[in-house]
Amino acid sequence: MNIAVTAATGQLGQLVIKALLDGGIAPSNLIAIVRNPDKAAPLVAQGITVRQADYDQPTALAAALTGVDRILLISGVDLNRAQQHRNVVEAARAAGVGLLAYTSVVNADTSKLMLAADHKTTEDIIRNSGVPFALLRNSWYIENYTSNLPQTLESGVIWGSAGGGRVSAATRADYAAAAAAVLSGEGHANRVYELGGEGFTMSELAGEISKQSGTEVVYQNLPIEEYTKVLVGAGLPEPYAVVLADADRAISEGELFTHNGDLSRLMGRPVTPLAEAVAVALGNLPQARAVR
Repeated sequence: MNIAVTAATGQLGQLVIKALLDGGIAPSNLIAIVRNPDKAAPLVAQGITVRQADYDQPTALAAALTGVDRILLISGVDLNRAQQHRNVVEAARAAGVGLLAYTSVVNADTSKLMLAADHKTTEDIIRNSGVPFALLRNSWYIENYTSNLPQTLESGVIWGSAGGGRVSAATRADYAAAAAAVLSGEGHANRVYELGGEGFTMSELAGEISKQSGTEVVYQNLPIEEYTKVLVGAGLPEPYAVVLADADRAISEGELFTHNGDLSRLMGRPVTPLAEAVAVALGNLPQARAVR
């Protein structure tokens, strides 16, 4: 059984590859689909087949999926990506792929989240393709917050528009473990999984960072328009800032929350707690900042 992973040199793709290898899948049965093969040298060194293809290149995708039995389509990073995803789905159908897993977003069919629109369109494309599928509806990454720890500790403030809403954020490694379980296991055809962590508010996140770092951090809630301006002022392009601010609006309304336990069940273990994720992130900071 040959398993392909798209965007295999990206942060999530690398973790999925690792989880598949750790789960006993032989390197010779893994195919890493990448845009830039120069970045894939570590995968080649492990005996993994690397094939070049871009989501915008139907011909290259058709060649890359030759002989593939199962594929993980990691959603593209462009804000308008449905056509790119369609190209992958059509290539998978033509190749006779037996299972296509797709990283969607939690509550995709009901969410008003701006980012959900392309995911819902892609889900419809997949359903209509006739290819057996597994929809991995991921909530937010905890790393969306912990990657900003240096700035958070410097300012002492987490800015946002999430109010008291809870977000079921989980670590990339947890989502990767779930994807690997689906790709390598049985009984996942035509299933939808709502995936998320234990859930926390922004105030709880600020409290956990304060507790572990020894630096007081507070959450400051803003109207969505003001938060958008804060993000633009921090250097984000305005279209991306609008999307991120809308994600906080979605959190405030419960659209990025799930508590059904799918993530834990797929992994076969509890989700990584927020406290552990924060501890790991603090431990990766320069020693001077990782105060306990």
